[in-house]
Amino acid sequence: MSNIFKTPSRIIVTCSKRHTTYLEQEIIELGYTPVRTFVTGVELLGTVNDCIVLNLNLRCCSQVLYSLKEFPANGPDQVYDNLIQYPWEELLKPDGYFSITSNADHFTINNELFVNVKVKDAIADRMRRETSRRPDSGSVKEGAVFHLYWKEEQAEIFLDTSGETLAKHGYRKIPGKAPMMESLAAATVLATKWDRTSPFVNPMCGSATVAIEAALIATNRRPGLFRKNYSFMHVTGYDVSFYNEQVEKLNAQIKEVVGLKIIATDISDDAIMISKVNAGLAGVEHLIEFGICDFEQTTIPEAPGVIYFNPEYGERLGEISELETTYARIGDFMKKKCQGYLGYIFTGNLDLAKKIGLKASRRIEFYTGKIDCRLLEYELYGGSKRPPKQNPEN
Repeated sequence: MSNIFKTPSRIIVTCSKRHTTYLEQEIIELGYTPVRTFVTGVELLGTVNDCIVLNLNLRCCSQVLYSLKEFPANGPDQVYDNLIQYPWEELLKPDGYFSITSNADHFTINNELFVNVKVKDAIADRMRRETSRRPDSGSVKEGAVFHLYWKEEQAEIFLDTSGETLAKHGYRKIPGKAPMMESLAAATVLATKWDRTSPFVNPMCGSATVAIEAALIATNRRPGLFRKNYSFMHVTGYDVSFYNEQVEKLNAQIKEVVGLKIIATDISDDAIMISKVNAGLAGVEHLIEFGICDFEQTTIPEAPGVIYFNPEYGERLGEISELETTYARIGDFMKKKCQGYLGYIFTGNLDLAKKIGLKASRRIEFYTGKIDCRLLEYELYGGSKRPPKQNPEN
């Protein structure tokens, strides 16, 4: 087997649905050329060292998968027979640890855990045969992770170079109430027309994930700064010096934006306390002005800028009437106090969005969990957009 850290193979970078546009742009900005994009990811060609770069830099992705082998599979036994032929002893240490994940769509399978066991058994039996020992295995993704993708009669085994999902960026130790996933927050900020130098205002900020991600994006702080364990670190051939070089690059490319103004407010003392802790762990607390107030008391710097709301969606009947009032207040506030700004509202309740009372210039589709969401964009013009009427001639 060739050195996977230096041998190109198929790489699949996965993401949540509706993140692909932003993920693809991130990959291109890193200097890679996508081979294809699909609903939940981007395919490219590269080595496991390239996977290290992708893991450390990408904000909108979930996993970075490096293809080890493709093979036909008409049933679980064929999966086992093919995988026991792979030289696992050249990838894993006999005293190591590994985990298995899978995505199986085959008529013989009704339980993916059964598939995971077949893959685990093939690896363990091969290791025992070749080295007289076998690594430990389990569901916790703290060592090497392998992923089987099996659809109809074709299967592919990957090294999941990430391990735990990259959708969590690693700085948020206190989640707060109903937090937005970091990858989603980053994708929505990238979807705005924010220039990363003008004010970014985030009232009703909750645990401030959106404001923190905005500060990270503006100053080019990457997720790899916050996470210390990846699956690629537990595979034979891993060169810690290459990883350290990449981390040094992450630190070197941080930029300070003179006059950057990011404001995050919430009516809850607890929310702001949690926000400050998380922002501190992300290294951006000094970049965000936090305030405890009703959103209508939020300071709005001189335009132009971006104002971003992520109000509650309301899942119980009693909440809806109260939230209708809140959404209407948000619309009035943006119209009266945010002239010259671009307004954004992220919501999973399009009926409530109608209460905002403004016409959206863009409706950008996202999901949070399984909820169909929109990031609504509003151009908040100063005064009327229409030219003044000419007085009729006498």
